Amino acid sequence: MKFLYGRNDLKNIERAEENCYLLTNGLGGFSSLTIAGTNARCDHTLFMAALTAPNKRYQIIENTEETLFIDGEAFSLNAQRHVAGCNNGTGLKYLNSFAFEYLPTYSYVVNGVEVIKTIVMVHEENTVAIKYKIINHTKKKVELKVTPWLQFINKGGVMSDSQKFSLDECNGAYLISSNGIKAFFATNGEVEEYDTKYYRDLLFYQDGKDDRFPVGIVAMNHDIIFNEAGNFEIIYSTNSIELGYVEEPYLHVDKMIEKEVYRKEELKKAAGLKDEYANTLVMAANDYVTYRESTKGKSILAGFPFFEDWGRDTMIALFGCSISTRQFDDAKSILRTFMKYCRNGIMPNLFPEGEDNPMYNTVDASLLFVNAVYSYFLASNDTDFVGEAFPVIEEIVDWYMAGTDFHIKMDDDGLIMAGGGLEQVTWMDVRFGDILPTPRHGKPVEINAYWYNALKITAEFADILRNEDRRDSLEELSKKVKENFIKKFWNEEQNCLNDLASGTKGDTQIRCNQIWAASMPFSMLDSNQAEAVISKVFEELYTPLGLRSLSYKDEEFKPNYGGKHFDRDMAYHQGTTWGFPLGGYYLAYLKWAKDKVEAKAIVKNQLHSLEAGLREGCIGHIAEIYDGLYPDESKGCFAQAWSVGEILRVYELLENM
Repeated sequence: MKFLYGRNDLKNIERAEENCYLLTNGLGGFSSLTIAGTNARCDHTLFMAALTAPNKRYQIIENTEETLFIDGEAFSLNAQRHVAGCNNGTGLKYLNSFAFEYLPTYSYVVNGVEVIKTIVMVHEENTVAIKYKIINHTKKKVELKVTPWLQFINKGGVMSDSQKFSLDECNGAYLISSNGIKAFFATNGEVEEYDTKYYRDLLFYQDGKDDRFPVGIVAMNHDIIFNEAGNFEIIYSTNSIELGYVEEPYLHVDKMIEKEVYRKEELKKAAGLKDEYANTLVMAANDYVTYRESTKGKSILAGFPFFEDWGRDTMIALFGCSISTRQFDDAKSILRTFMKYCRNGIMPNLFPEGEDNPMYNTVDASLLFVNAVYSYFLASNDTDFVGEAFPVIEEIVDWYMAGTDFHIKMDDDGLIMAGGGLEQVTWMDVRFGDILPTPRHGKPVEINAYWYNALKITAEFADILRNEDRRDSLEELSKKVKENFIKKFWNEEQNCLNDLASGTKGDTQIRCNQIWAASMPFSMLDSNQAEAVISKVFEELYTPLGLRSLSYKDEEFKPNYGGKHFDRDMAYHQGTTWGFPLGGYYLAYLKWAKDKVEAKAIVKNQLHSLEAGLREGCIGHIAEIYDGLYPDESKGCFAQAWSVGEILRVYELLENM
């Protein structure tokens, strides 16, 4: 669907900087600016290149500054804030609208002259391009000057005063070099003589609100001039430029735009969903799928602008981002990527870069892998891949039964225990020094729900592969797990599931983790228990944008997420609202509802609030987290893979019920 923001959304810089767009390139690179065209946080950038996919990222072009000259009179279209307050939001008064469907488009009007700016990022290339369409409704002379703000630093880095740039002509284009990084650019405009000056006072307002570095140091480089109405184009790339650009510069960006729009339309067509919001999430879901150089396969980035491709996040996001979208080749490539690195039955939590070894501090990634293979099989009926994955699945089950790293081991009752000391191996994994805000050592409820499903799935796969002995032994074990799960986790007093079986006060806290015992394909709950869990979750944890990580009635509940690093970590899983568990809630609600027609209507109505939320924060995406008590603003990662993927699964289910 098309998101349109007009003057009422752009009436002041504070409001305009609440929302941003996101373009990605399938390599880990991205482009993201606010709808005001500004940088409101240090991770906003016109061109972030991934020189080694997906996590060796470099901030190449921070932004561009545009100045329109009409008969020699200068009008700045730039709205960037500065620490000193000079020129803050000046160019915003000329911005008539911002639109985003496939690509971001800014429309300016100045004294009878229109400037329409479209930004595109090329898929599977570190290339970004800008097209300015200049429409002159007057008889006055018009000139547009564009000044790129160059950085050429690693993501999260800061420029130094001693950083030098060189600019050289190269095969009809230009080569910029700095910090050992090279980038080309081509344009049909006129490049002015190279000059460098520094800004040290860019205000990144959203970072300034939570004590992070609010000032940018940006090198301001060459100017590019276009002095007539028509199409003015600039292309930046860290790929070697083998042009087209010199002979037909005025056509090349149009081809990039057409190709990217076609690619996104094909994603929607493959998914086959009808709802316009579902199709928006189909396109968003693909933004997280990336190539990984170290494994020569696909992976999923957990979120933008911060996160890398983590095992747990990938396995949860995979259901919606690759299977619901019917991108089966991507799904298999992602699963194979993780299969290569399974060690002692544990999938990587964080992949290696260069010579680094993977990190394996996760109990759930492996169990979620088994469930992901099952979800893929149900959607594709690909028994060949089941046979390929089965040895790894058996390895996972065997290691979990016998015991493996991070105190992961099946207890005598058949349930899985995990974690010890300072280990944090579930998704509630924050550790601040020696402080564990949410220690979940023992037997976590969702881990044992995943474990039960892994046993049932492995038994079913064994049956498909004609391994009857293995099937029978796993079915017998799953019966034991089911019986003891109810004994250990069912809380008669609160009429729901405990969060842990550990002998600590954390056992009886009301958390969203119990919802997965009701939403998974195989449930250990009877219908009355499942309905009670769903009711409890809705009563104390449900919000329109996600589920709270802890009941608002709990004495440890933190209503707001923000402030210093310590304060954010203490609130992260202590009440903060998370987007992705909301998918589990809706899947459980639809699964167990007796009146399916009424349930569908209720869920569709509740989703309206979430659909409205797609306009807030990162357009067309769902954020990582929101405040716990009154969630109304994106926080954390402004675009999160598992948030998008899990809600996309809900839309898929609604259409297929």
